[in-house]
Amino acid sequence: MNALNPDRLAIVVLLAAALLSAALIALLRPLLQRYALARPNARSSHVVPTPQGAGIAVIAATLGVAGICANLMGLGVPAALFAATAFIALVGFADDLRPIPVLPRLLLQAAAVGAIIFLAPADLRVVPSAPLALERSVLLIAGLWFVNLVNFMDGLDLMTVAEAVPITGAMILLGLLGQLPTLPVLMAAALCGAMIGFAPFNRPVAKVFLGDVGSLPIGLLLGWGLLELAWHQELIAALLLPLYYLTDATLTLFRRIARGEPFWAAHRSHFYQRATDNGFSVSRVTANVFLLNLALAALAIASTGVSTAVGCALLILGALLVGLTLYRFARKSAA
Repeated sequence: MNALNPDRLAIVVLLAAALLSAALIALLRPLLQRYALARPNARSSHVVPTPQGAGIAVIAATLGVAGICANLMGLGVPAALFAATAFIALVGFADDLRPIPVLPRLLLQAAAVGAIIFLAPADLRVVPSAPLALERSVLLIAGLWFVNLVNFMDGLDLMTVAEAVPITGAMILLGLLGQLPTLPVLMAAALCGAMIGFAPFNRPVAKVFLGDVGSLPIGLLLGWGLLELAWHQELIAALLLPLYYLTDATLTLFRRIARGEPFWAAHRSHFYQRATDNGFSVSRVTANVFLLNLALAALAIASTGVSTAVGCALLILGALLVGLTLYRFARKSAA
C-alpha cells in the first residue's frame, strides 16, 4: 500500500463503497417494501412493518469495491472469503424470507465460517504452541458465535452502524500503522463505507433494515478482520474492538440459559434493548454505543506495540467502560 499512498487509497475505497451502497439501497427499497417486510415480533424495537434486506446492497458494495481494488493492486480476490461471505448472505436472505430451523441454520453458518478458518495458511497462528487442529476448532466455535451475536445485536436503528464503523475505522488506522496487511485494510475500508452509505436509511425511524442477509455476512467480515489482527499477534486489539457486542450478547446468553429460558427464541433481554425499555431513546442508546466503541477503538490502537502488561491494563480499562455502559443501560433512565 505504501507506493499507492495508503491513506488516499483507503478514502477512495470508503467513498466508492458508500456511494454504491446508498445507490443500491435506493434502487432496492421499493422491491423490499413489496416483498421483504419485517413485521414486529417479540424481539423487535419497531412497531410498524419495515422493509428489510438492505444488507444485499451493503455486501454487494463491500465485496465489489474491495474486489476491484484488490485486483487492480495485483493482490487477487480471496476466493474462500468472498465465497463464504456470499454463501452466508444467501443463507441470511433465505432466513429473512422463510425462517430456517435452528440446527440447519447453524450448520450452514458453520460451513461458511469453517471455509475461512480451515483454508487459511497453517502458519497463521494465534497461539503457536497449541495444536493447529485444536486452535482452528476453537476459532470455528468462536467465529460461529461472533456471526450470530452480530445478528442478535442488530435489533435497533443504527446499532450495527455504531458497531461496525468504529471497528472498521480502527482497522484502517491499524493498517496504516503497519499492524494489518493490505487486504484486510481494503475490506475494512469498503465495509466502513458501505455501512456509512446505509446509515441515512437506517437512522431513527428506520426506512429499511439490514436483515439477516446483511447482519450475518457483516459479522463474518468483521470476525475475519479481527482474526487477521489476532493472527498478526495483536490479540488484545482484536478483543477490545468488539468488546461491547461480545459482552452484551454473551452475558445475555448465559443469563437466559441460567433462567432456563429458550435462548434460541426471539427476546428483548439484551442490555441495549433493556435500555429502551428503561426510558432511553433509540438515538441515545446508539450514541452511547458509538462513543463507547470509539473509546474501545482508541484503546485497541494504543494496545499495539506495547508490553503485555500495558496491553492487559488497556483491556481491563476497556472492560470497565463496557461494564459501566451495561450498568447504565440496565437502570431506569433519569431523563
